[in-house]
Amino acid sequence: MPIVLLIRHGENEYVKKGRLAGRLPGVHLNQKGQQQALLLAERFKDAPIKAIYSSPLERALETAQPLADKLGLQVITRPGLLEVDIGEWQGQTLKALRRLKLWKTVQMAPSRFRFPGGESFAECQLRLVQEIEHLSSQHEPKDLFACVFHADPIKLTVAYFLGMPLDNFQRLAVAPASVTALHIGEHSSALLNLNYDLSLNFPKP
Repeated sequence: MPIVLLIRHGENEYVKKGRLAGRLPGVHLNQKGQQQALLLAERFKDAPIKAIYSSPLERALETAQPLADKLGLQVITRPGLLEVDIGEWQGQTLKALRRLKLWKTVQMAPSRFRFPGGESFAECQLRLVQEIEHLSSQHEPKDLFACVFHADPIKLTVAYFLGMPLDNFQRLAVAPASVTALHIGEHSSALLNLNYDLSLNFPKP
């Protein structure tokens, strides 16, 4: 089975300001996010990527397009890669949400949580796994393809294919414009790379 690159979209103003965008339309990459997308495209311009799939949301498409341009590919939108449906929490700040009693459930027992007016993490994980399995089945065993989508969906996908309990998925980290690589085998899966952040910089001593 193939290797899939799970790419998180670049930075936008919601990420920068600690606000949940959810599935709100019109959330675009900011200047830093655009630079991240270009850096990503430059880094992987020679990779043997066979196809690029993306969440339909603008921030994901804008991250995928520069890479597609470099590789001479078209971005294929897939609704199955959408962000978690966070319902009534769309547009709210993390600062405000952390004050809610429900926040502890989100962090400590996400398998029992459903967003008010939205999806449960369990439903989202099932949707994503079905999507990744379907896309994998469309490729040859040695193929490499990319999926550009969102932080929690990437973490939920990794958790499933590693056999991690759903309640532990929040322990994973996925930075904006980072790349995670999974080999999805016929009988087992392997995490080849987690949260490869091309823009990671360390302060000078």
